[in-house]
Amino acid sequence: MTDENPTSAQNKLLYLFTGLAILINFSGLLIPIQSPDAAIYALISKTMVQRNDFVQLIYHGADWLDKPHFPFWITALSFKVFGFTTWAYKLPGILFLMMGAYYTYLFAKALYTRQIALWSVLILLTAQHIVLSNNDVRAEPYLTGLIIAAVYHFYRAHTSNSFWQLLAGCAFTACAIMTKGMFALVPIGGAIVGQLTITRQWKALFNVRWLVAVILILVLILPELWCLYRQFDLHPEKVIFGKTGVSGIRFFFWDSQFGRFFNTGPIKGHGDPFFFLHTALWAFLPWSFIMFAAVFQLIKKGIKYPQGIEWYCISGALLTFLLFSASAFQLPHYLNIVFPFFAIITAQYLNYAAGKNTLKAITITQTIVIALMLLLIAALHYFFRPVVFSVFTALTLLLLLALLLFQTRLISIGGYQKIAVRTLLVSFVVNLYLNLSFYPSLMRYQTSSKAAVWINKHNPQSLPVAAEIDDAAAPFEFYSDKPVAAFNAANIKPGVPGKPFLLYTTAAQLQSLNTKGLHTKTVATFERYFVTRLKLSFINKKTRAQELEQMVVAEVE
Repeated sequence: MTDENPTSAQNKLLYLFTGLAILINFSGLLIPIQSPDAAIYALISKTMVQRNDFVQLIYHGADWLDKPHFPFWITALSFKVFGFTTWAYKLPGILFLMMGAYYTYLFAKALYTRQIALWSVLILLTAQHIVLSNNDVRAEPYLTGLIIAAVYHFYRAHTSNSFWQLLAGCAFTACAIMTKGMFALVPIGGAIVGQLTITRQWKALFNVRWLVAVILILVLILPELWCLYRQFDLHPEKVIFGKTGVSGIRFFFWDSQFGRFFNTGPIKGHGDPFFFLHTALWAFLPWSFIMFAAVFQLIKKGIKYPQGIEWYCISGALLTFLLFSASAFQLPHYLNIVFPFFAIITAQYLNYAAGKNTLKAITITQTIVIALMLLLIAALHYFFRPVVFSVFTALTLLLLLALLLFQTRLISIGGYQKIAVRTLLVSFVVNLYLNLSFYPSLMRYQTSSKAAVWINKHNPQSLPVAAEIDDAAAPFEFYSDKPVAAFNAANIKPGVPGKPFLLYTTAAQLQSLNTKGLHTKTVATFERYFVTRLKLSFINKKTRAQELEQMVVAEVE
């Protein structure tokens, strides 16, 4: 059996694993929305629906200028249909990522073979940060799907000279720009321009179709420009980022992305040229070491035979990788958007490594990676002691571990697929544990969402609800069925909100309020930890108490 002609049984096995990978990416659908970013995005979309205003982005009653509109429009539409729930927020993002997996399959199949395409999808769906991002949904799942879709359609427009393929590529590109800004053009343009330039297809590179594409993209992003103009450019008196006269259109085209890159915009950071290098080591686990080897080998081969390989994936991925590395503003999830390219590069490398000396090195490397990942999960379980760990979770993990340990006896495969299947299985084990046990237990310490749900169920008098409004309170506002009034403990104004009311605050703050003469009655207590800032002292159950902050819901009379 060769990889170009896989047996029907092996195809069914890959489809089965693809189905499992999809389920694992959906397994975090009901885990509460994390603070701050995801909860802020959910709250902005909720406000959009409540105000029935799809033009202005409003956060805590103020104009919000940071991200473009597209993900908020999609999330708001989901809220309109399904209500303000956790899964209604996460579902669209995960579906866009699944769309990206489908386009990864189409693109890899067009460039290589169906076998490589199937493995490309499996590698993408089991890359660690892809699964994490489908739990903590922000803009990246949308962007990942949109970018690979745009590249595929532009590739088809080039190879088939089809206007409709070009239009589809422009539509996906416009949506990507309306998701993250102009930097979305970097991986898309890098893939197409890189391929045509390196292979010296000058006639195709300077074809009029690309000028048409630019015009179409500008037309298709007009809804975003119109919204920004209405909310900001028409109102120079608004105070944005601490100053007036801020142009939303200028921010969209320059400050949002290039301003961060050059660190001249209102939102600044501190860049590290090696940040994304070591980020890729863990974010693309359990495939990261193979991916680095694949990139190295592809570049090495490409230098010798530039006309003998495809350059779409390596051009789109590396140009983005290098620009992000040179940027002054860096976050781990930025890298997700090029994971479809990395997945295809890794899959083709694995396929052509079959039967060669490199297969032994891959097997040794992946065996070490598998052992370390299992060891880390075992250590996490031992020290963290999750309170959520059902019989179903335990049995599922045991079944996957059995498949991992006794794979050669249970599954008849050979070559690179032998170690690749083991790598898949360890990803299944790790991420099922995280989504079915660790994160459900961890999110119990995000008391802003927990307290809001408690109040929804224990407020028979329908009392008004108040809290100190900041980014940490975004989950509280999103999950609260009632509007949340802003409460300033440092400047208490009688009758705001009207008494009695329920107040969510820290235990220390409540004690201070009592000393100021406010009459309160504690009705619920919680233990808070900022779950996105994990420290070993919190993970270890024996030392966890010292990291927790007491939060209360009190009735103010």
